[in-house]
Order: sequence, then structure tokens, then C-alpha cells
Amino acid sequence: MDERYSRQTLFSPIGKAGQEKIRSKHVLMIGAGALGSGNAEILTRAGVGKLTIVDRDYVEASNLQRQQLYTEQDVEEKLPKAAAAAKRLRKINSDVEIEAVITDATPEKLEELIQGADLIIDATDNFETRMAINDVSQKYQIPWIYGACVGSFGMSLTILPGKTPCLNCILKKIPIQGMTCDTGGIIAPTVQMVISHQSAEALKILVEDWEAVRTSFVSFDLWRNQYTSMKVSKAKDAGCLSCGENRTYPYLDSENMTKSTVLCGRDTVQIRPPRQQNIQLNDLSLQLKELGYKVKGNPYLLSVEIDEQRLVIFNDGRALIHGTKDLTQAKSIYQRLLG
Repeated sequence: MDERYSRQTLFSPIGKAGQEKIRSKHVLMIGAGALGSGNAEILTRAGVGKLTIVDRDYVEASNLQRQQLYTEQDVEEKLPKAAAAAKRLRKINSDVEIEAVITDATPEKLEELIQGADLIIDATDNFETRMAINDVSQKYQIPWIYGACVGSFGMSLTILPGKTPCLNCILKKIPIQGMTCDTGGIIAPTVQMVISHQSAEALKILVEDWEAVRTSFVSFDLWRNQYTSMKVSKAKDAGCLSCGENRTYPYLDSENMTKSTVLCGRDTVQIRPPRQQNIQLNDLSLQLKELGYKVKGNPYLLSVEIDEQRLVIFNDGRALIHGTKDLTQAKSIYQRLLG
């Protein structure tokens, strides 16, 4: 294994000293979909010391076109993405400590997971979570790398607390959700381009080559052969509530985070219980089967057929109700099965 990182250390901006720094660092990956799985694989192969992967979803057939860590077997078993990713990554590099966290990245959870991390990589699909990532980054002075893509369009921005504008400086508020992969589609090369931007910036930060870090906002459209790099330094706002002089970190207030939401572009509603629970899935499975429901499961979740919908229950009490966008109907189904 002495040769594992030889080509990486031959690259002079990294070298042996940089490789040692990479080996000593902890990266927190929020999301294990297309961007998360790609970034996670690159950092695992690069030899990062610890990688914590946080994701709320499980592997579905539509993921396989672009989410590179997953297989048809993962789909068949309905494995949570964080667990499936960790299983694959441990086989790629057994020297890297991989932690899989199957949960929603709530403000409370982010503040818990950020402890000891050196870098956060955004691989989420919604701005509510991104703004919480932004606030936890500013509060604990941890760099983070924003990334997003849809269709053939992608973008990325590296945010260094105390040096660059934060996402709240630039956006001012959570934007209305626009087109998503589930409504506008996505091609894999777009994903790979964003991953390249994010992972390159990650390596720069991990080896502490701060002068090389890109502080401009980049966006591109691979289909239309367009590429833009825009300076954002003037966007830094002294009155910003996330990074300004009188910061309050508004997006770390759990009360501001929705408890029930329609997932972007999908006929799926996520229900969060008021408090995290610890459901014994085996016991619940037996109870539901006795009531006549069709139940399938694994150590991480249960899948329950109910009328025209399918309810997926995680052991923290969170549930995904597939087959509806009606919040009232989804809550009714949740209460029916979980009280």
C-alpha cells in the first residue's frame, strides 16, 4: 500500500506533507446523492482521515444513472444511501474512517456533527438545509463548499468564514425552489463537473493551500458550452445575521425548520416527529403485519404498503410517504400507523 498515494504526492502542491495533512482531517458530507457519493469516493481514494456521511434517503432505481457508489442490489434491499455508501467506501480504502449517519440534517444535528470537522461539503437538494449549513459553518468557523446541479447546469462556491461572503450575504433569504433533478432531469457529466470543482477545492483546503482556494462563484452549462466565473467579494454584508457584526445564526433555530415538507419535485412527503425517537423496527414490523399491512424492511427502515401510498419509516421516527404531495393526507397516514 506504500504506492497508494504516490501519484497524488508527486503533485507538488500536495506532496508528502500535504498527504499527511489530508490524512489528519475530518470531512463532513451533507447528502449522499449524486454530488455526495462522487465527492465521498474522491476523498476516500485521496486518503482523508475521517469522512462522516449524512443522508436521510435510501437508494432507488432512478439514482443509478448518476449516483456512482450504488448498485442494483442496494435498490433491491432499499439500503439507506449513507449506509450503502459507507459499505462501498470501506472496500475502496480501509484506512479511512467512515461514519454513516442516517438522519435529516437538522440544525440540532448539524451542531452535533460539526464537532471535530475541518470541512463541510454541501451535497444536498434544498436551500433550507444549505442555509443551516451556512450558519453552522459561520458559528464554528469551518469552511464549506456549496454545489448544485440540474439538467446540464451546475454551480459551486467555496465559503471561508471570516474571509468570504457567506451564502446568506449573497441570497439574503431562502429562495423559492426552482427546477430540480426530479422535474428538469440531470445528465451525469453535469454532476461530475460540479464534483470536480468541489473536490478540488476540498483538497486545497485540506492541505491548507489557502492562496489556491477559489473564492469566485462558478457556473456552467455543459450542453450550451457556457462557463462563468463571478467575483462575489463585494457581496459581504456587515449586517448579515449569519456572519455580520451582530450575528444571530437565524437558520440554526429549529423552530424555523419545517416539520413536514414535500420533497423537491417528487410525489413524496417527509414527516419529522417533534422529537427524535428510537423506534424498534422489528417490533413495529410485527405489529403492522398483525394489522394486515404488507411490510418489508432491513435494519435501517420499514417499507409499508397502505392504500395507494407507501410509507417508509426510519428508526428515528422520520417517515417518507410516497405517492402523495398532500401534506394533510400524509400526516393522516403517519398518524394512522405511528400515532
